[in-house]
Order: sequence, then structure tokens, then C-alpha cells
Amino acid sequence: MSDIVTFGETMLRLSPPGSERLEEAAEFEVRAAGAESNVAIAANRLGATATWLSKVPETPLGRRVVGELRQHGIETDVVWSHRGRQGTYYLEQAGKPRGSNVIYDREHTAISTAEARELNTDLVQDARVFFTSGITPALSSTLRETTANMLKAARQGGTTTAFDFNYRHKLWSPDEAKETLTRLFPGIDVLVIAARDARTVLGFEGDPRQLAHKLGSQYDFTTVIVTRGAEGAVGWHDSVVHEQEAYETETVSSIGTGDAFTGAFIARRLHGDDVPTALEYAAATAALKRTIPGDVALLSKDEVDAVVKEGGKSISR
Repeated sequence: MSDIVTFGETMLRLSPPGSERLEEAAEFEVRAAGAESNVAIAANRLGATATWLSKVPETPLGRRVVGELRQHGIETDVVWSHRGRQGTYYLEQAGKPRGSNVIYDREHTAISTAEARELNTDLVQDARVFFTSGITPALSSTLRETTANMLKAARQGGTTTAFDFNYRHKLWSPDEAKETLTRLFPGIDVLVIAARDARTVLGFEGDPRQLAHKLGSQYDFTTVIVTRGAEGAVGWHDSVVHEQEAYETETVSSIGTGDAFTGAFIARRLHGDDVPTALEYAAATAALKRTIPGDVALLSKDEVDAVVKEGGKSISR
């Protein structure tokens, strides 16, 4: 039995070296990358047993993804498909004013056809936490239904459900996202959402503390985490808001920072930490992730402990 089971697509990320343009690149760095598998790996690094659940093409590229995730220490439970392709994305990295650019290539993928009846719902119902994100239902109409069914199955098994809103404007519009994701809210216990998404997609107003209160009250979540970038995060639980500042960090790569935060928060809550302590560990893990290339938080619990020990400011109100 795993402590946490995550469900979603993991892509192959192709990146030119340095700040080279895609149109002139002669070589690419290749890494597995996906929000749900990133969360599983981060949680595993902080002591929670984790399994990634998905549907993957029976191809060399699909096997590459699964093999790489297993190397990171998590379990994988996949439906191997002879239809559909492996999703990829291209990352062109650069500083200001050009900025980094992400190009998705995830049409007609195997995961887009995944149905709950194909997936190991027993594994989900035996887990302590089931996690997925708003990226998954954005990929296809089939996955919108599947995501709802997986959350329902988790709830029926008594499994805590955690969900990262994770809005991606290159996948769908704010109106589409709002309509779909708010329908999932009744099946979610723990919501993680960026303050900007609460405002621009859901139409909520106020500072992050107010957003957390409004979301928790209106949708009856058990816990709401509102992330606020360089200013840290706030967590609403039992009608109390806890504020956590971000830890100082020198950024090498910001991609995957939110996933590292979420995985660490879930792992520490599973460990028995209260919300303020879990937020401290989540913020420390996010800071460490920003020093690491790629999408995955390749770190140790001892490293996170050391950052937490150095001190981060947490306020409960």
C-alpha cells in the first residue's frame, strides 16, 4: 500500500543547452517531466511511499518515461497502450527580456484516452492520499470524466483527496477551466491553488489570506493552500490561516517548484505534522528545488531539515 497515489501524464522534456533557440539547436537534453509524478517524487524524498498511476504508450519513449520515474524511487502502475503517443514538451530557456518559452506537443496521447475502469482504483482506495491536478482534465473530454471518477473512487475508499488547481493557459481558457474544475471541488479535501489563478480563473478578490478563507468557506474544503510566489504561501485549516514566507534561494530552474512544494506538504501531513509545520517543510523543499536543474526535486530529507532549521517565518491568525 502506498501513502500517496498520483494520477496524470508525464511527458518527455526536450531542452536545448543553455539559452539556445529551438530553431538552431543541434542537440537536446531529455528528461521525464510531469506535475503528478513530480509530486510523487517529492513526497517520496520526504519519506512517503508513492505510486504514479497513468496510461502510457507501449513504445520506446513510453518505456523511457516509466523507467526514469522508477529510477527516482517511486512505484509505477500503468496501463500500457498500443494506441496513442507519448506526450512531449520543449523548453527554451532564457532570461529577460526574452524569457523562457514552453511548447507543448501532447495531442493524441495515450493518457488522453484513459478511463477509470482501466486504472487501478483498488490502489487508490488503499492509499492514504490520492492526488491529481487541473492539468489532467485539461487534456481531453475523456480525462475530465476520468478525473471526476477517480476522485469519487478515492472518496468511496476513505482516501483523502488532494488537488492542485494548476491552471495552464496553453491548454484551455479560464472559462473552460472554471466550469470543469469547480465541478470537481465537491470531491476534493485539500486544494492547492496559486493566488493569481484564484483571481483570474475563479474570479475571487482579495489578498491571499482572504482568498484562502473564501475558498475554504464556499467550497467546504478541509484545507486550502494559496501559493503566492516569492512571498511564500498561506494555508487555511479549521478556519485558521497560517502564513509561510518563502526561503531565500538562488534560482537555477523554477520549473517544478510548485510540485515540490505540494509533494512536501502532503508528505509532512502524512507524517503527522500540523499545517504550519508542513508549510515550513513545503517552502524549504520549494527553495531547494529552485537550485536544481530539471523538473524533479532531487533532494534529501536531511537537506530540507537543514533549511527548516535555519529558519523561516510562519504566522497563524
